[in-house]
Amino acid sequence: MKPVTNFNHLQKQLIDALKSYNEFNSIMNLVLFEDAINYVCRISRILESPRGNALLVGVGGSGKQSLARLAAFLSGLEVFQITLRKGYSIVDLRTDLAVLYIKQAKRISEPLFSSQMRRREGFGVADLLPDDEVENIIASMRTEVKAVGLPETRENCWKFFIDRVRKMLKCILCFSPVGTTLRNRSRKFPAVISCTSIIWFQGWPHEALMSVSQRFVKDITVLPPQLHDPIASFMAFVHSSVNDMSSTYLANEKRYNYTTPKSFLEQIDLYGKLVTAKNNEALSKADRLESGLTKLESCAHQVEEMKKVLAVQEVVLKEKNDQANNLIKVVEKETRIVSWLLRPENVAKIQEVCRIELEKAEPALQAAFAALNTLNKANLTELKTFTSPPPDAVSVISAVYTLWEGVRNGKIPKDRSWKAAKSNMMGDAQKFLDGLVTLDKEGITPQVVEAMNPYVTSPGFDPEKIRSKSFAASGLCSYVINVLKFNEVYQDVAPKRRALQEATDTLNKALERLRFLKARIDELEQRLAILTSDYDTATEAKMKCQAEADKTALTIDLANRLVGGLGAEKTRWIQNQNPTHFNPTKRVLSSFFSYRASTITIPGDMLLVTAFVSYVGCFTKKYRVELLEKIWMPYLRKMDPPIPMSENVDPLSILTDDAEIATWNNFGLPSDRMSSENASILMNSQRWPLIIDPQLQGNKWIRSMYGSNLKVIQLGQKGYLDVIEEAISAGSTVLIENLGENVDPVLEPLLARNLIKKGKYVITRFFSCYKIYNISTDESNKKVMFFRAIKMGDREIDYNAEFRLILHTKLANPHYKPEMQAQTTLINFTVTRDGLEDQLLAEVVKMERPDLETQKSQLTKQQNEFKILLKKLEDDLLSRLQSAQGNFLDDTALVENLETTKRTAQDVETKAKEAVITSAKIDTARELYRPAACRASLLYFILNDLNKINPIYQFSLKAFSTVFQNAIRTAAQADEVSERITNLIDSITYSVWQYTTRGLFECDKLIFTTQMAFTIQVQKEIINPKDLDFLLRFPITPGVVSPLGALKSLAALDEYRNIDRDIEGSSKRWKKFVEADCPEREKMPQDWKSKTGIHRLCIMRALRPDRMTYAVTVFVEETLGAKYVRSIRQDFSKSYEESNNTTPIFFILSPGVDPLKDVEALGKKLGYTTDKGNFHNISLGQGQEIVAENALEVSAEKGHWVILQNIHLVSKWLNSLEKKLEQNWENAHKKYRVFLSAEPASRPENHIIPQGILESSIKLTNEPPSGMLANIHKSLDNFTQETLETCSKELEFKAILFSLCYFHAVVAERRKFGTQGWNRCYPFNTGDLTISVYVLLNYLEANNKVPWEDLRYLFGEIMYGGHITDDFDRRLCRAYLEEYMAPELLDGEIQYAPGFPAPSSTDLQGYHQYIDDTMPPESPILYGLHPNAEIGFLTATSESLFKTIFELQPRDSSGSGGTTSTKDEKVDDNIYDVEYIECHRVMSFKRIKQIIDDIMEKLVDPFNMSDIQGRAEDKTPYVIVALQECERMNFLTTEIRKSLRELDLGLKGELTISSEMEELSNSLFLDQVPNSWTKRAYPSTLGLGSWYADLLLRARELETWSADFILPAAVWLGGFFNPQSFLTAIMQMTARKQELPLDKMCLQCEVTKKIRDEFTSPPRDGAYIHGLFMEGARWDSIMGTIMESKLKDLYPAMPVLYMKAITQDKADTRSMYECPVYKTKMRGPTYVWTFNLRSRDKPAKWVLGGVALLLQV
Repeated sequence: MKPVTNFNHLQKQLIDALKSYNEFNSIMNLVLFEDAINYVCRISRILESPRGNALLVGVGGSGKQSLARLAAFLSGLEVFQITLRKGYSIVDLRTDLAVLYIKQAKRISEPLFSSQMRRREGFGVADLLPDDEVENIIASMRTEVKAVGLPETRENCWKFFIDRVRKMLKCILCFSPVGTTLRNRSRKFPAVISCTSIIWFQGWPHEALMSVSQRFVKDITVLPPQLHDPIASFMAFVHSSVNDMSSTYLANEKRYNYTTPKSFLEQIDLYGKLVTAKNNEALSKADRLESGLTKLESCAHQVEEMKKVLAVQEVVLKEKNDQANNLIKVVEKETRIVSWLLRPENVAKIQEVCRIELEKAEPALQAAFAALNTLNKANLTELKTFTSPPPDAVSVISAVYTLWEGVRNGKIPKDRSWKAAKSNMMGDAQKFLDGLVTLDKEGITPQVVEAMNPYVTSPGFDPEKIRSKSFAASGLCSYVINVLKFNEVYQDVAPKRRALQEATDTLNKALERLRFLKARIDELEQRLAILTSDYDTATEAKMKCQAEADKTALTIDLANRLVGGLGAEKTRWIQNQNPTHFNPTKRVLSSFFSYRASTITIPGDMLLVTAFVSYVGCFTKKYRVELLEKIWMPYLRKMDPPIPMSENVDPLSILTDDAEIATWNNFGLPSDRMSSENASILMNSQRWPLIIDPQLQGNKWIRSMYGSNLKVIQLGQKGYLDVIEEAISAGSTVLIENLGENVDPVLEPLLARNLIKKGKYVITRFFSCYKIYNISTDESNKKVMFFRAIKMGDREIDYNAEFRLILHTKLANPHYKPEMQAQTTLINFTVTRDGLEDQLLAEVVKMERPDLETQKSQLTKQQNEFKILLKKLEDDLLSRLQSAQGNFLDDTALVENLETTKRTAQDVETKAKEAVITSAKIDTARELYRPAACRASLLYFILNDLNKINPIYQFSLKAFSTVFQNAIRTAAQADEVSERITNLIDSITYSVWQYTTRGLFECDKLIFTTQMAFTIQVQKEIINPKDLDFLLRFPITPGVVSPLGALKSLAALDEYRNIDRDIEGSSKRWKKFVEADCPEREKMPQDWKSKTGIHRLCIMRALRPDRMTYAVTVFVEETLGAKYVRSIRQDFSKSYEESNNTTPIFFILSPGVDPLKDVEALGKKLGYTTDKGNFHNISLGQGQEIVAENALEVSAEKGHWVILQNIHLVSKWLNSLEKKLEQNWENAHKKYRVFLSAEPASRPENHIIPQGILESSIKLTNEPPSGMLANIHKSLDNFTQETLETCSKELEFKAILFSLCYFHAVVAERRKFGTQGWNRCYPFNTGDLTISVYVLLNYLEANNKVPWEDLRYLFGEIMYGGHITDDFDRRLCRAYLEEYMAPELLDGEIQYAPGFPAPSSTDLQGYHQYIDDTMPPESPILYGLHPNAEIGFLTATSESLFKTIFELQPRDSSGSGGTTSTKDEKVDDNIYDVEYIECHRVMSFKRIKQIIDDIMEKLVDPFNMSDIQGRAEDKTPYVIVALQECERMNFLTTEIRKSLRELDLGLKGELTISSEMEELSNSLFLDQVPNSWTKRAYPSTLGLGSWYADLLLRARELETWSADFILPAAVWLGGFFNPQSFLTAIMQMTARKQELPLDKMCLQCEVTKKIRDEFTSPPRDGAYIHGLFMEGARWDSIMGTIMESKLKDLYPAMPVLYMKAITQDKADTRSMYECPVYKTKMRGPTYVWTFNLRSRDKPAKWVLGGVALLLQV
């Protein structure tokens, strides 16, 4: 073959090869740009070379596999790739290899073995093939071996086969450079590097991005050709800008986001589908509206024509109506006559009715006559004679008189008295009686009846009652009643009688005429038949005409309603259209929005939308806004040629609408914009969404939205793969919850959507992950697609296009590899501060004003439902308009739908106006409570950041909400709302503080409290963020000695201008302030005394950095309150009350503390003990996992308690524990409780406790409190008043017990002073104290006198001394006991500390009160130390405090704050693509190379030991020491030289970088002494630069000394590797000289008053030494004794010491302090010697002060 010399020709050849490949294999849609072509050529070159194997390194999606397959195709190689399946193991890998080996024996072909997972080193894999296959292979090789002229031995045949395999079987390994996988495997299997040719796949350059995007953009048919290049350019820009933003995102937020070439291809693909779908959607909507408007216009024309027809029809109708009406009248008249004549039975019916009614009235009339018959003249005469008759009788006569006069005269008498009745009616009794009988009873008028009603209805108007008073009156009473009854019936019958009479008369006349009319009946009947026929015809004509007129009128009415309705709707539709589709510069046709015009801006709009969906999901709000508004939009607007786009385009409003968002909100999606954006990305993403959802809000929304149709699984659960496979086939939606950072490789084909073609089908829709877009409604545009399947493991599953996969993780900050991020769309559902504030506002209002919140909720839901309904009605209306056929004016349903839509729109508008007013009122009331919600939201995000301090500090939003609600309930009530809100804020703040601090270590409580105080003050705008930034960073002016450097920097700010001059001008006043014991509580001099808060802290940090922890405590006390600085230990029972069956209690363990005894004590109190079998205490370790699982299962079912201790010891089981707990919580017994304990990890990267366990638990620490005050109180709290009264020697017992408590507090708290406190750290605990008190009680009871010596021995050597391993620490412990426990204690003569004498005997409360009243402020003096002792650790603590708080502050790429970063962050954390790695590697390697060169340049040459030993004629002890030191120096420098040379070669690529070389490079980069050097060197605490300078000084000293072996005038003791050897040599020299036994010698130390330069020669005996420093005190050269240190002078230098050897019997130990000498301030293992130094004070003072000499500081 001829070599290809022309690049274009090469490109053409490769494109043709790609086409050929696609014809026979799965299609690879590749763009062969220049870099891709180079990769193909390089891979092909490797494959063509003998035994060529390749290692392709690049992030996932960079094209490694695709280009490798193309290269293999070019070389004619067959490709084999491992297919992972469930349970794939090493055995399966060996099986696959065996198949490939056997294939080589059967045919001469060259398969390519490509693996992404692993590679077996070498080709002679032991026991790869079974024996029978081996024999077959050997047999098949014999002929070929013979053909090449080799003996046919078994060994030759097998070797020939292996050589063939090595020749034909090519291996290509694909690795990602992200993480440590490649590095670790290459070290573990060196052949990965040494036996392969490495190709690094760099990130795609801009040209590659452009060429790829241009290639695919051209295939999008809906785009105008002139837009292809601008769109491609913008896509490339977006990809690059996201890379840059990801770097910023990682630097500021420590969150990982990767972009890969595959991400870029997904962006292009999504854009093509979205822009096509959106374009077709716009055209479809335009067709619908235009169709509707066309029909609307035709409707208007039809209306005019119908009006004319209707006018003609109305005239004809009127004539027909008149004719019909006249005929109807004639017919009706004749019909009535005939009908009446033919119905005589009507008269009979009336007659019968009258008779029946009259018969009903007859009894009443007869009763009336019967009543009259009972009367006679005598009775009436008797009645008449009454002068004053009974009242009832008078009432009866009055009624009769009314009836009498009313009927006879027709008038109602006015005077109805007894007298008037008697004279006018009863004058003649017989006439009166006759008159009643003949009274016209049918002539009673209604007026008479009405006048009689008062009498008749009277209770006394009863014949029976009246009979006893007057028989005549009784009869008259009965008469009146019955007459009225008769009259009542008669009044009803009278009209009927008249009707009867008239009917009878008419009937008689009719009968008379009947005979006359019978002749005419026949004639009339015939005429009636004719008239009836005419009538029916006229009626039919009239109805027909009426129907036509009604139809015309209805059609006109429908048309008018349709035109008017659409006209009104049209305006609203235009207003409601997506604003991104509206461009005022475009023509608006026919006074409504033209969808066709919108297609012009769709390319630009959808370009931005695609970038939004593809890339911004993982970012938080700030970065999304920056990308959209500050980077993409400006670039898009400045492009030339311009890409048409809408003004103020908003991706969210394009992706969705108010109706859809309302639907999401109804399903539980938070209403903030960030959540809506996340939901829209999830619904429109083409890749599977992977939601980061630590608060589970997204999970809750998804579960609610999909309901029972959602399949919810977790990886690793039983049968989860079966659920996924079933869902793929059925087209269901699957939610995979609680995803970790690594996913089961079996799911790789599903995540990558590697589909296999099977068959064909036609589609007209495009599916995103969760939405369906119409591609085309035109039959010609329907696309033919293939039925697809997906292969998972060894199974092929039919793929349903409606299958959806949602991935979910509750990890707050997961780190997913680029391969994973290329296959999924990361969506950050982490709650935002604004969103959480709104949620908490709803909670607080719901609890404080439930009426408001209910109203608000209902109003919001109602508005959402209206939006959804209106959208549905509009869509239905437009659909009807479009689909209406023929005369659509007859479609009544269409018009009614329109009117419904119109009414709904009006209702929405009306209710929206009402809602605005109502909502404004509600919001005004709700906003009053916003400060409380704002404070709570702020506190939650402070809590959420605590995991940056320690990953064990994890808090869930659910738990926080519970604390928040409890705080609201417990807040103090108030009448005024403003006061109530203040109480709420205080209660919320303190409750959250209590809840949080009980789970924090003591060292972190101040950090949290300070961060809380700072953040609250910043939010209130009391603190300027710039001041806070300055305080935390605190830059110091370079080259100026501190604190002047800090003051110079401070004076540069306006608030502190000229402070440096003021301090210089009033130095005495400022010195007094600075040297005060508690300067944080003192007023500053001059005008600076007015400075408070953050300003005072800045000044304090410049002047007294060691007091900043106290200053910050004062700041917290002033801003938040004193209760926030008190160390309060919450009783465990209260924490237990907050737990439940789904909330475990998690104990964070501290050394020497056993918190589980509280659980056992509480359990015993509540009835849970091991003896009862309901208390399970399991200490986890090897083999205890099964026991724990069984205990959890039983306890969850029966309501037991379970304690799982030390769960950190079973790291591999923790994920199973988390799942087990979650399973049990679903159906756990109400009394079920779980208690967990674990130690925190020493480093964040070693943290292993699952986040789910930590978030769901109540976390408790039981660490000893800090400070003497708190420690003494806690020590006393271990005892009760009963304990104090137990001993018979109460006075002695109380005094010694209090002394023990003080001693315990001192030894426990002294640890904070580091090595000056204790040489080593000891786990003193409460048990030591309680046992000591028990021993004290027993000894006092057993002895008459206090056995002081015995007690001191027991306490110092056994109880506390049992922990101590260092002799000087043991001496310190004894010194404390000798000071605190002496007979003087009983007399109150002992001072524990200046100003704190031993208290007199009192009760327990009295001791506590004494401590509070008498204890001096916290100071090293309380421990017997000098105040300087705390400067070091306080300064370090303060620096750590501010550094940690600074790391908790929100970062801004443009901010002024600097950041520190380690090499791991710079190299491992900032990996986005290979190009970045390569660039950064070059930069860091240059720096390391420079360091190597500097060290090698200055490194001293090795000592020539043979030459030196030759010069040493007399091997004195001094000479031997010098020789030993030279050898040690050679040992060290040789290692330095060797390791640096190897590293240099490794950086050049000549050696493989080993783990030792990498560790060395990291140490050089971080200015640390490498471990390999430290092992061969001397102890040192210096950084690499200072350490190397010190090394050179030591080498120079040795070089000078070894030149002539003359002892230097003053020896630098600290310059020795082994200073003990030189001190021993001094004794050896004296012992030899004076011939004394060495074991009887000792060293005498005399401190001179001179410095080194004042000595010119060594002493005759012994030696002068220099270079020592004293810690804890100072040497007073004038007084010649140890004295107190000067303030802030931590390590005063010692004068030259004269060391000489003397016999032990001559050693003077009077007034001497045995001062230990250490190599470094780390003390402990660096011990050298003990020097006796003169002291005027008791040695115990310096023992307690931790005084020592150091050789290096």
